[in-house]
Amino acid sequence: MGASSEAEAKGAVEDLRSRAKQIRRNVVRMASGKGEGYVGQGLDVADILAVLLLSEMRYDPVDRSPDTDRFIFSAGHYSIGLWAALAESGHLGGYDLDSYGADGTTLIMSTHEGHPPLIELTGGSLGHGLGVAAGLAVGYRMKGWPARIFNFMTDGEVQEGSTWESAMFTGAERLGNLVNVVDVNRTQADGDLVLEIEPLAEKFRSFGWWAEEADGNDVASLLDGFERARGVTDRPKALVCRTTLGYGVPLIMERERNHFVRVDDDEWERVAAQLEASP
Repeated sequence: MGASSEAEAKGAVEDLRSRAKQIRRNVVRMASGKGEGYVGQGLDVADILAVLLLSEMRYDPVDRSPDTDRFIFSAGHYSIGLWAALAESGHLGGYDLDSYGADGTTLIMSTHEGHPPLIELTGGSLGHGLGVAAGLAVGYRMKGWPARIFNFMTDGEVQEGSTWESAMFTGAERLGNLVNVVDVNRTQADGDLVLEIEPLAEKFRSFGWWAEEADGNDVASLLDGFERARGVTDRPKALVCRTTLGYGVPLIMERERNHFVRVDDDEWERVAAQLEASP
């Protein structure tokens, strides 16, 4: 790589880091004053969504042509991060971020009332997304359409049998147009994961997948992971992303049972200050 190419690559990484931080600002703005919510998940997933929506995926909110990538958002309770990222990408026109979690809003705390831009599905009950993505991937391959199907899911969903039925099917069908992004923060409602899921990447490989790990809170690691996945065309791909719930805000990162976090009114200013002080 020449000097100019290296400079461009470094500039792209810095831009995505900056935009991921803005996604986190959007999350804090949406949650402030609400008292509770899936704030940790929104902070956790900002880097992943920045790379997906602002770099990796080929999409257009109007163009639904066969070469336009599709996105399944299986983890509905991460929706605050999705709305924050769509706002940063310029594709949440007509939606009011400040209405998040309010009575009558379309931007509810878990999943979505209606049909958000760019998203084929936001999951309610966990474990459904990969099956839907598999069906789309088969259909697109049958029609000869070049679009990729992306699914975003959580480590908690790996405990669902439907996930492994879908993994077995997609592996057997060698669906190279499917990319599964798994957020692994090892946290569930009552604390740590109820069931051990490791070694996760190796489990996907045993079903005939290409699978590797990435630091889900590091843009450069994510870009590298998706680049390597693009080079694989004969198998479904899983990128296992290691993250920290509440990333960038120690007050939330260190709070017990921060899956659905309670934040007092007098703590929001501290949350915002800690976010600004983070890298």
